[in-house]
Amino acid sequence: MKRSRSITVPALLLIFLGQPTPQATAQEGLAGFEERRVMAASRLQPGESIALDGLMDEAAWGRAEPATGFIQVDPDNGAQATEPTEVYILFSENSMYMGVVAYDSEPDQLRGNTMQRDEWLGADDSFHWVFDTYLDERTGYFFEMNPSGAMGDQLISGGGFGGFGGGGGDRGGFGGGGREWDGIWNAQVRRSEIGWVIEIEMPFRTLNFDPNGQAWGINFQRTIRRKNESTIWNGYQRTSGGLRTMANAGLLVGLSEISQGVGLDVRPYATGRARSSPGSGTNASYTGDTGVDFIYNVTPGLRANFTVNTDFAETEVDDRQVNLTRFSLRFPEKRDFFLEGSNFFGLSGFGDAFFSRRIGLNEGQPQRIDYGVKLTGQAGAQDIGVLQVRTGQEGDRLGEDFTVFRGARRFLSESHFGMLYTRRSIREGQVTDPTVSAGPALQTIGFDLRLSTRRFMGDRNLSFTSHYVAATNPDDTGDNARFGADMDYFNDLWGGRIGFTETQQNFDPAVGFVNRTGIKEYDSFVRFAPRPRNHPLIRQFQWWTGFSQTSDSRNVMLSQRIRFGLFQMTFHSGERFSFNINREFERLERDFSMGPDDSVLLAAGNQYRYHSYEFNWNMSGQRPVSLSGQFRWGDYFSGTRRDFQPRLTLRPRNGLVISMENEWTRIELPEGSFSVSVFEAESSVQFSPWMSLANNFQYDNDSRNLGWQARFRWILNPGNDLFLVYNHNWLSDPATGFSTEDRQLASKLVYTHRF
Repeated sequence: MKRSRSITVPALLLIFLGQPTPQATAQEGLAGFEERRVMAASRLQPGESIALDGLMDEAAWGRAEPATGFIQVDPDNGAQATEPTEVYILFSENSMYMGVVAYDSEPDQLRGNTMQRDEWLGADDSFHWVFDTYLDERTGYFFEMNPSGAMGDQLISGGGFGGFGGGGGDRGGFGGGGREWDGIWNAQVRRSEIGWVIEIEMPFRTLNFDPNGQAWGINFQRTIRRKNESTIWNGYQRTSGGLRTMANAGLLVGLSEISQGVGLDVRPYATGRARSSPGSGTNASYTGDTGVDFIYNVTPGLRANFTVNTDFAETEVDDRQVNLTRFSLRFPEKRDFFLEGSNFFGLSGFGDAFFSRRIGLNEGQPQRIDYGVKLTGQAGAQDIGVLQVRTGQEGDRLGEDFTVFRGARRFLSESHFGMLYTRRSIREGQVTDPTVSAGPALQTIGFDLRLSTRRFMGDRNLSFTSHYVAATNPDDTGDNARFGADMDYFNDLWGGRIGFTETQQNFDPAVGFVNRTGIKEYDSFVRFAPRPRNHPLIRQFQWWTGFSQTSDSRNVMLSQRIRFGLFQMTFHSGERFSFNINREFERLERDFSMGPDDSVLLAAGNQYRYHSYEFNWNMSGQRPVSLSGQFRWGDYFSGTRRDFQPRLTLRPRNGLVISMENEWTRIELPEGSFSVSVFEAESSVQFSPWMSLANNFQYDNDSRNLGWQARFRWILNPGNDLFLVYNHNWLSDPATGFSTEDRQLASKLVYTHRF
């Protein structure tokens, strides 16, 4: 067996970075930004301070010039907002203060259903803002609030940087991604007869920026939910990409002599656990532990994170899935250490060549992490992500070392060329049996290219991405790569894409996720979405068709799917309905077993052609009671299949959200019939923007397991959190009913001290 050579991270950094380059011409001057709207920040005078009370009654607010004149994105694109908004900005050496006056002619109709941090605000009135602190039109910070004081934030990276890294997954990532980043900032909301007012304090040490930059990019968006009206300060055109497209931002000028401080956050934490497993006869146990995170701004653009004895007691439970496919299921990453900065580990194209759930999780079970080091951010024209993690040995699970390096060099206004390297190896000294080998280090290296423009044919979006990834093949039999390319043209009226990916038979990324190898995949999509002018009910129609095909390495077709979106209607009220037809072909490469205990078997070599039909409906989330779901029916392999997935959401009052969802599938084949059901119920009680209790119940009739997680979070101060998490699992037996399998109560106290 050949041992693979290791490539060191320092060597990669030297090869990739080369000579440093200027950040961007925008930081040397503001040439090329003349057409943007501009607002000026006003400095607080000596002795002045701002009290966060939502009153904006300090004299300093009267000196600031507001940003006004918001323009509709929807429904009447280009028209003035029906309700005016004013935004003011003050600053001191250490903090920025933002005041927002959201006038409303019907203040009693304001929607503010949720108060929980980083919760979905799609059912609420809301105000959103972004900072492009480097004025590079690619990266930035996104923030949002609603009239009940709910706070949300995330990192943004434009130009397509990000996509499969770090396990951002369903939570998203750069380019409009998830809620993994929790910045330390504070705010207060007050409602009155004029509407609602927000006062915000944003410490400069929460943000990375160039202290010598002449301006920041800045933009604002307001949503008036009862009208489903969305207004924006700069960049109202529907093809421009919206608020999270940093090239749409206006300019914030006047910031000078501002400081990030030392740039060091020390975040110690303490945990305690009590657990018992009556189902396995294990006695109750009580454990406690401590750990610490150090977060340091190495430069204004690079942030380092060092974690010792990492613990994830506060992590939300995975959404349960029952696998009715022939391939592995992918669960999204939910652990904060891996989610923070995950945008800097992305690679264009398809697949998960880096998937962080391969670190510290063994078949879903946690494995101790001794330490982790992470460096993310920008250096000149480069975006950088470096990760080093060591896991500890637990029973027969050996400790491992994981290394990840991701770099992308930006060029033109929206394009980049990048690379990815990962390494995974068993820690030395753990294998004591001389007849057993720990095996060679497993490595992956990949390259990606993105060419993108928002100015195709004047104001259209067009992008091309390609990637090539090769993984270690210890047997040296070749066929260990994945590569592909795609072209995307997504605009308001017309949209489409075409793509190709080949995953070779022996492709197995060291720290990645692949559910099928030895295949070639082709896909295409075309969409036509006109907006009827001045229609009293309907906002937009949509018709579309999609084609995908999978073949083996000899180009023998294994599967094919053609989808026809016969209609989709989106209403001004927020409701949406669609009807689709699917035509499918499947050729089984190997036996396919499904159902309880895999009792239904379809033999390898069989071929199937079948049709199915799909109806989807979504009621507006602003309603106290909303029902959404999907119903699908038709042929399936040698028989029939029906899927029914309703979701009921109740919002009886502000701060209380209850939802119930059931995924029910009935499969009837000559080889056998069965039903599968996955039920999930969630309730969120939000006592204030700083305190919430979330309950999650899940049950499926395949495992016959009922799980309950109760998660209490109290934000004592921004950056200081107390979590109490209770997990309880029951096993259902037809004869004896439910019996406890295991239960655990965990607490975690996190404190942040900033230097």
